[in-house]
Amino acid sequence: MVMARKNFEEELVDLHDTLSRMCAIVEGMIGEAVSALKTLDRKLGASVAEMDREVDDLELAIEKKCMRILLKQQPVARDLVKVTTALKVITDVERIGDQAADIGEIVRRYPDTKLFKEPEIIARMGDLAVAMIHQSVESFLNESVGGADMVIHADDEMDALFNQSKRDLIENITKNAETTDQAIELLMVAKYLEKIGDYAVNVSEWTKYLVTGVHKEYQ
Repeated sequence: MVMARKNFEEELVDLHDTLSRMCAIVEGMIGEAVSALKTLDRKLGASVAEMDREVDDLELAIEKKCMRILLKQQPVARDLVKVTTALKVITDVERIGDQAADIGEIVRRYPDTKLFKEPEIIARMGDLAVAMIHQSVESFLNESVGGADMVIHADDEMDALFNQSKRDLIENITKNAETTDQAIELLMVAKYLEKIGDYAVNVSEWTKYLVTGVHKEYQ
């Protein structure tokens, strides 16, 4: 019984390490995607999109680890919740990778050789997105409700930045129709970053469920 418990804990540590690696790659994707946009580095944008394959591979690897634990260890009660919530979390992290890859793809096919304005607000959204996903996964791994709440509150700032970016871009379009194509692409980037914030909140809600047994969606 003691050996079985030790094996379970070792497999759980391995699961957490792989999830941390997956998160680190996704964080890097977001940062590089925004950097590619700021410099219109189309090659970098394309490489971000290609990194999504590694994220997909890690999601599959984690799914297999979880299934192996469920079938081999047959965990019950709280141990079972740890594994099943990990499956939920990797789904959201993988979707974050998809959003970052989409931003990279936008940069790769950007409709002009230079930006009509510096994407300052979008850059701030990118920094916030990286911080939110990092904090959300760390909170899950450490079972920190306080850390999860920080991410949930940060989403208000993300929403405010998105709304400000949307207003600014619409204003640019009304003043100069030639900027329309670029503005639409920038608005798409802002929307992807705002969505990343939502996925980070999802991870945080699963953290709170892991600790408290209560999920906001099912209250």
